[in-house]
Amino acid sequence: MKKWMKGMATAGIASAVLLAGCGGEKEQKASESDEKKEQVQIGVTQFVEHPSLDNAYKGFKKALEDAGVEAEYDVQIAQGDQNNNQTIANNFAGDKVDLIFANSTPSATSALNATKEIPIIFTSVTDAKAAGLVKDPAKPGGNITGTTDLHPEAIPKTIEFMAKEFEGKRVGVIYNAGEQNSVAQVEEVKKVMDKNGLKIVPVTVSATSEVKQAAESLGGKADMIYIITDNTVVSALESVIQVANEQDIPLFVGELDSVKRGGFAAFGFEYYDIGYEAGEMAAKVLKDGDKPADMAVQPPQNLKLLINEKAAKEMNIKVKDEWKEQAEFLK
Repeated sequence: MKKWMKGMATAGIASAVLLAGCGGEKEQKASESDEKKEQVQIGVTQFVEHPSLDNAYKGFKKALEDAGVEAEYDVQIAQGDQNNNQTIANNFAGDKVDLIFANSTPSATSALNATKEIPIIFTSVTDAKAAGLVKDPAKPGGNITGTTDLHPEAIPKTIEFMAKEFEGKRVGVIYNAGEQNSVAQVEEVKKVMDKNGLKIVPVTVSATSEVKQAAESLGGKADMIYIITDNTVVSALESVIQVANEQDIPLFVGELDSVKRGGFAAFGFEYYDIGYEAGEMAAKVLKDGDKPADMAVQPPQNLKLLINEKAAKEMNIKVKDEWKEQAEFLK
């Protein structure tokens, strides 16, 4: 009898341990399930790959990480094809991701076409109102908002610098007329050049493969080249740099990453920064429940003149001492 009771006691202890183990396993699975629920799904749509857009995405991710947002990212690149762009956006809408990060104007436009419900945060958009993304940048009113890649003083300061510091009057501008952000910039460029006595020499392209030929066509027609923040052209910037170096044409660019790649100068900002600011907005949506409708579109916060000294030598540009008082230099 005592042996039986001892056996029962042992069995009871074993059962308790087993049950405790099962309970622990269930709790662990529940905990893992909770973690999975807490991890948000973010669809990342990017029109093309180039350093500026890539850095914007890095900044976006870092901001969410700093805010403590656990996220799983599905990154899709459209390779400059608008049809691919819309397919990507439609797939994200069908998957019902928690948020879409649209990195470029074409990407944001496609995302908005695909959904009016899923929150969309964009960056690298030049003019959100002109692109039809928002009715009022101060009060977007829909499911989309974000940060822009055009500081209001960037184009005026660049053109004023050209007019004041260089003798040439003809400025070649290569852009994709199919990109709304580029069209808006070129219109602004024309206005400011007229005020400063410069003449725009526009050349349009529809694909990166056309960029080098477009740059070569400016030989003898342009005293300077100005590459705005056009995704198609910036993706093939090395082709323009090669032509500028060979023909000694000063090459102005629209953002600092392009200066680092070999452009002569830019009044610009870091794309990482506007990506980070977009990430902060996304964190407010995902963590605090803020609505894109109530979040104003933000322009870049910092603007500086960056000059690439090596590029200046390649383009036979003499760097003036007075430039050192207003610019940062890249050796």
